[in-house]
Amino acid sequence: MTVPLRKNVRFQLLWIGGAVSALGTELSRLATPLLVLALTGSPGLAGVVAGARTAAFLAVQIPAGVWIDRWDRRRTLVTAQGLQAAVSALLAALILTDQVQVWHFVALAVLDGLCTAFIGPVQDTAIRGIVPPEQLHGAYAQEESRTHAAGLAGPPLGGLLYGLGRAVPFVVETFALLAATLFYALAKVPRRPGTTDEDGGERRGMGREALAALAWLWRRPGLREATGVVMVLNLLGGASMIPLIVLVGERGGDARVIGTVLAGFGIGGLAGALLSGRISRLMPPGRIVLAVVTVFGVSLAATALPWGMWWPMVPLVFITLSTPSLNVVLNVVIARLVPESMLGRMGAVLSMGGMGLKPLGPVLGGALAAALGGAGALLVLGGLLCLTAAVAALSPELRRFTGEPVPAA
Repeated sequence: MTVPLRKNVRFQLLWIGGAVSALGTELSRLATPLLVLALTGSPGLAGVVAGARTAAFLAVQIPAGVWIDRWDRRRTLVTAQGLQAAVSALLAALILTDQVQVWHFVALAVLDGLCTAFIGPVQDTAIRGIVPPEQLHGAYAQEESRTHAAGLAGPPLGGLLYGLGRAVPFVVETFALLAATLFYALAKVPRRPGTTDEDGGERRGMGREALAALAWLWRRPGLREATGVVMVLNLLGGASMIPLIVLVGERGGDARVIGTVLAGFGIGGLAGALLSGRISRLMPPGRIVLAVVTVFGVSLAATALPWGMWWPMVPLVFITLSTPSLNVVLNVVIARLVPESMLGRMGAVLSMGGMGLKPLGPVLGGALAAALGGAGALLVLGGLLCLTAAVAALSPELRRFTGEPVPAA
């Protein structure tokens, strides 16, 4: 008899560890730029620190995926999370002793990004090892709720703690990451994947193993097209933030109003995460991809309607009400289709695909806002997303994609 997900102790320990870790990370996500700005007065340097973390994460993502498929996954998860806690503790100590400098932030941000590149893929592969296939929808829906809850609670809590003292958010983050390390150790995630690829071949060089994952994805009609659509969604969705800020500012909103309007992302995301398990069962994955991109595009264009500075909050809720279902259904498809020995690499490939174009989003959004204003930029971005959905709907492979195993093309 299958144990209900809520009584699956290993999964719940893994989830609690991830929730505590995500909350701790969100605390410093706001506190770090605030402190860099206080020390230097330079927004550019604050951006350098954030960029250093992202660059380190992207640089090591594919190698990390290959290594995760080779190494003891339990030890990798506990070690990476423990090192991330040590990085946070070192930064807190430097701040407490008034010795912190900008290069410390950059160096420690790089180390944090390297740790994150390992933690995320191991968490994803662990779920498949400790959750029965019929409970994957519920498991990934619970994972989505963790992410959105941390994103909603973390920034205001980080700001509150920063007001109590510059080092306070980083001290609290350190204890949160240490607690996450303990929960991960208690979860006892499966240690090792299989020793061969799906075709029975022995392990090859790192580059060839990464290319094997790309080739596997290319041979999967439907999943291949869905991945391409998600890349465009991440690019155009990421481009919307600056135009939204410009739009609310053009309508007279100050920083408080802008922050409250953008909270619509978190409100919709948390509600969508709670509903995502059910929604993801209503339609096959291919149709969910098309539906979510269409809703995103229409809602983004609707923010430009001339109904005041608070209006954009409403369509923003609808945007993130739909996107968690897409995340859940694609995670379930990957967990079901990808061979055990390739899960780490495939997670890294998909993460790189999703984030590869993301850094270009703010550049695109800023350029459109400068040329067309906030409303014009959002209309263009929403229109491009609707066009993406229309073009993608012409693909019979995507329309018929069910996420069930099929013979390779």
